[in-house]
Amino acid sequence: MTIRVVVADDQALVRAGFRMLLADETDIEVVGEAGTGAEAVERTSRLRPDLVLMDIRMPVLDGLEATRRILADDPRARVLVLTTFDLDEYVFEALRAGASGFVLKDDPPEQLLDAIRVVAGGEALLSPAVTQRVIRRFARRPHRTLPSQISNLTARELDVFRLVCRGLSNAEAAAELWISEATVKTHVTHILGKLGLRDRVQAVVFAYETGLFEHDAQRRPDHHQLQAWPQGTDH
Repeated sequence: MTIRVVVADDQALVRAGFRMLLADETDIEVVGEAGTGAEAVERTSRLRPDLVLMDIRMPVLDGLEATRRILADDPRARVLVLTTFDLDEYVFEALRAGASGFVLKDDPPEQLLDAIRVVAGGEALLSPAVTQRVIRRFARRPHRTLPSQISNLTARELDVFRLVCRGLSNAEAAAELWISEATVKTHVTHILGKLGLRDRVQAVVFAYETGLFEHDAQRRPDHHQLQAWPQGTDH
């Protein structure tokens, strides 16, 4: 199955570079390009790609608002945000807008290709290179009130949720809790359903926005915990 991609970036040379990179992949096809956020919304609505590779800073309509409009039109759309180290706040807002993850523009090509396949396949990801910075940004923001749906989570689901927010894969969470990977996946599915969240990235955003595991955030996570790169069995 071919992954159909729309590349949205205001720099023509950058778009050309991505097109050349993706042209070598037999399972990925660039079906459209956009130089503004408005064009990204229009191309996505018309072409219905599997994934939009979205730059944050674009004219007419920035990548944040474009992401919001794309997902308002089609909640099943998958948006992978391109960013740089100095745009932490944009990353935070992009994830809140519903993006399924983000990667750095200067990430190795193979990492970008992996990210496209992961997000197009229905997963969500946080690039290891910037996860720590984003988590620290979450921790500094005022927390909003916990919604009543939290009371619907079982004690075991909260245990799993906590590990998800530490960046553990299903296999790692299963090992820590002495349960099967299938059971962890089932718990993750229940957590997302009860809280009305679309994927693991949105779950992490929710937890840090509300301060759900604030005492955990105050501990300095080790490098391994900050990877947050999904394994093939993750939700």
